[in-house]
Amino acid sequence: MSTFLLEIVTPERKVYAEQVNMVSVKGVGGELGILPNHIPLVTPLKIAPISVKKQGSKDEIIAVNGGFMEVRKDKVVILAESAELPEQIDIDRAKAAKERAEKRLVETKQNNVDFKRAEAALQRALNRISVSGK
Repeated sequence: MSTFLLEIVTPERKVYAEQVNMVSVKGVGGELGILPNHIPLVTPLKIAPISVKKQGSKDEIIAVNGGFMEVRKDKVVILAESAELPEQIDIDRAKAAKERAEKRLVETKQNNVDFKRAEAALQRALNRISVSGK
């Protein structure tokens, strides 16, 4: 089975760079599955886990918090606001962030800007918690 290079890059560092068989992401228009030789594409991503399939190994899940995906013939680059592998996630910190965001959601229903920020913080925390598997 053919492969392509998947790179996940944040402003701070390169999180992931390996040859893979398939990547599944949640774009703003819906879910996308990318295989080798996919047509070129650029799409914004939602705050959601991505799934990476590699031959002969278990699927990998990576927490990606928004950004963009660029698909080329032999390479996929995900430019993410932040991204974490499951072993890098501090579950206690993620749960604390979730609680803070839920509290802010209740307190800021009148202020639409603060509500949107709290909602995004909650989505990021839930994404990290689900990817950590704990």
